[in-house]
Amino acid sequence: QVQLVESGGGLVQLGGSLRLSCIASGRIASINDMGWYRQGPGKERVLVAVVTNSNTNYADSVKGRFTISRDNAKNTIYLQMNSLKPEDTAVYYCKMRLVLGHSISASDYWGQGTQVTVSA
Repeated sequence: QVQLVESGGGLVQLGGSLRLSCIASGRIASINDMGWYRQGPGKERVLVAVVTNSNTNYADSVKGRFTISRDNAKNTIYLQMNSLKPEDTAVYYCKMRLVLGHSISASDYWGQGTQVTVSA
């Protein structure tokens, strides 16, 4: 089985910073895209940032404040969040498109989510 475990969420004041991590474990042959999504109270889950093997993309609302990075050797993805605002408050989920050891195709796997709360 594959498991994605997020960490690093918490409560922070306006303008503060947090760093989220997501580690994948299991019989992973390769990792394609990695991304962070968030779901605010009463809202749909939306893309925050994605990193492929060649580039990164960000939602307009976080450009210049958030940085996504990956460590392939550790099957880990990070999200450095700076200049946090109350509107960044949400549950943050990581998603990885993985090829497992016994498969020839990729599938998406999600973490359980970590709460980020930004107070004004």
